[in-house]
Amino acid sequence: MKRCLLIAVLCLAVWGCKKAADTIPDDAAARVGRETITEEDIAARTALLSEDDRAFAKTPIGRQNLLQIITREKLIAAAAKDEQLDQSDVYLSIMEDKRAQLADIYRQFGEQTLEQLWYDELKEKGDTAVTDEEIDAYYDKYPYEMTIQQIIIDNAQTADQVLRALKASPRRWNELERQYSCAPDALRKLSFMPGEYLPDIEVIAANSPTNSVQGFFKTAQGFHIIKKTGEKRLSRKAAEPRIREVLENKKLDKILDALKNKYEVVIYEKSE
Repeated sequence: MKRCLLIAVLCLAVWGCKKAADTIPDDAAARVGRETITEEDIAARTALLSEDDRAFAKTPIGRQNLLQIITREKLIAAAAKDEQLDQSDVYLSIMEDKRAQLADIYRQFGEQTLEQLWYDELKEKGDTAVTDEEIDAYYDKYPYEMTIQQIIIDNAQTADQVLRALKASPRRWNELERQYSCAPDALRKLSFMPGEYLPDIEVIAANSPTNSVQGFFKTAQGFHIIKKTGEKRLSRKAAEPRIREVLENKKLDKILDALKNKYEVVIYEKSE
């Protein structure tokens, strides 16, 4: 009797385990071995897609294609684990490198978050606020925008050679720019109001005749050869947001200068 009862209990236990294993979670979309692919998994993968691909993934065909991709990946991962590739030196080395990389990204994100919170607090306190009167005064003095082309070179000797060539033949500007300039495209031709670019370059541009070649001038970006190509007066409405930003940055610079007196800042420059 006891033997029959024990067998019955064991049968019930096995049946119960099988039933539990066959139970499908409410949000399950597929299963690979013991790992369930949920609707949340699909949504997370969909969020990483481009806008067009996300739209397609929300259609029945697109969803099925995405589910097949995820299933294939899980299938390969399961096979790799069975072969203990997740214990291999290559895998562990790659994962350690990635862990260090992510730790660095996390650290940088933390620093950027602190920086943004500090900026937000400055604005809330009004430390960088700009009045309409300040904007009017700045506009009265600097109502114009200048446009320049420039060649930025990383050493003085080459800059001198290029400047001499341009003085002899200004028409060679495009040729020499392509050959020698190390400036990104955004800096090769740009327009700015006073206060929006490098102060030294702004002064030179403001005092240069149109289409004249000037240089070379050293800044933190390199050695500049510039050609002023235009200057125009801006309307008060068009200039206002730009002036506001210039003045806000000037106030921020004063705050940062004060911080430099509190915290020692040392820049180590390489000799030419």
